[in-house]
Amino acid sequence: MTDPAPLSGNLSGAHSFETAPLMIRVAAQSDIDELGHVNNAVYLSWAQDIATAHWRSRAGADILQKYVWVALRHEIDYRDQTFAGETVEIRTWLGAVSGPRYERHVDIRKPGSSRAAAKVLTVWCLIDAEMCKPKRVGPEILTSFGVTA
Repeated sequence: MTDPAPLSGNLSGAHSFETAPLMIRVAAQSDIDELGHVNNAVYLSWAQDIATAHWRSRAGADILQKYVWVALRHEIDYRDQTFAGETVEIRTWLGAVSGPRYERHVDIRKPGSSRAAAKVLTVWCLIDAEMCKPKRVGPEILTSFGVTA
């Protein structure tokens, strides 16, 4: 994983693209595949970067020690090409929670674009770091993100 760029915007209580925290990235030449645009795996890496940055920005040190997240499923829709040197805006917000599972949405698009270059929906599972077992997403996690179940 690359070092995440800083997050800006609304870090708590986001529930849509319009209210979501923002990370800016510029596509590097190393992100480009044989077709001349950002490789699909890079979009997933960017989704991981913003998810991790958002989690670390909202969870306190005690929560970061108690819990870790593992990805159970990624759904990615690729809609537009991004080329070397182009800037993208990456936004994330949380979706439905069910027991230890939490949905995270990521939208990656060029500034001013009305459509995403890629949309990612990841189902994450909260893990108790000491027991290495799934843990129900409780109020301390929800409160950290300013959302409710």
